[in-house]
Amino acid sequence: MIQSLHQDISDLDTGMEDKTEKVNILRLTAESTSEIEDTVVREFPLTIVLNDQELVTLLCSPADQKNLAVGFLYSEGLINGRDEVKNVTFNEGTGVVRVETEGGDVLAREALFSRLITSGCGRGASFYSATDVTGKKVESPLQVSVSAILALMKDFQHRSETFRATGGVHSAALCDTKNILVFNEDIGRHNAMDKVFGECLLKDIPTDDCLVITSGRISSEILLKVARRNVPILVSKSAPTNLGVKMAEDLGITLVGFVRGKRVNVYTHKQRINRGGI
Repeated sequence: MIQSLHQDISDLDTGMEDKTEKVNILRLTAESTSEIEDTVVREFPLTIVLNDQELVTLLCSPADQKNLAVGFLYSEGLINGRDEVKNVTFNEGTGVVRVETEGGDVLAREALFSRLITSGCGRGASFYSATDVTGKKVESPLQVSVSAILALMKDFQHRSETFRATGGVHSAALCDTKNILVFNEDIGRHNAMDKVFGECLLKDIPTDDCLVITSGRISSEILLKVARRNVPILVSKSAPTNLGVKMAEDLGITLVGFVRGKRVNVYTHKQRINRGGI
């Protein structure tokens, strides 16, 4: 069962040329005017169908669509583990990824129409309430030094060839205290996170006692995704929102933002961060 599932869900390798497109542009500067070829990211509408029930269409990068679908379903609480996933298929022509679960459960109609449209950077959709995870604190003895965070962020920022070419994607990664274990990217910060967690789920990669790094703003729904995977430390080069900070405090997650140069801001549960390297 597990071997056949791995074979069925494996995505085709998608290189940068499949994630980007060349366009002709007019570049204007104070010194010159020129017509040049530029590289832009591709945007792909992906429709997720769970047990023959259409849920949502996500605007995403055209890569790792199966990981994205499974990660999204897990983050939204619609599946609770890999054992529930019976089959995953993707039709590139229609842009539809179909996920079948062992129980074949169908969502109640009211659940489909009560989803929350989340903030910015491409809209995310949430099918659960914050109360679904609030109160389930992340317990972990994990500690990490500032120097390790800075080294991981430096590696993280050099991972995305697509970002270097276009400046048009967000990235997310699962790390231990020394290495990046899983990395992915997408035009949406929510999607990048779901792609990482989808791969972790399908490949049985544990996320307890790990860090997650994101390039994007840390808002409440990002915290909820991280809490679902019991990740104790969330790091970003960007800023948190006030609700993101409050949720991190309530959920037992160490929130680190504005990791740039030699500076880090530790917002919550500071006991997991030591000053080594500063």
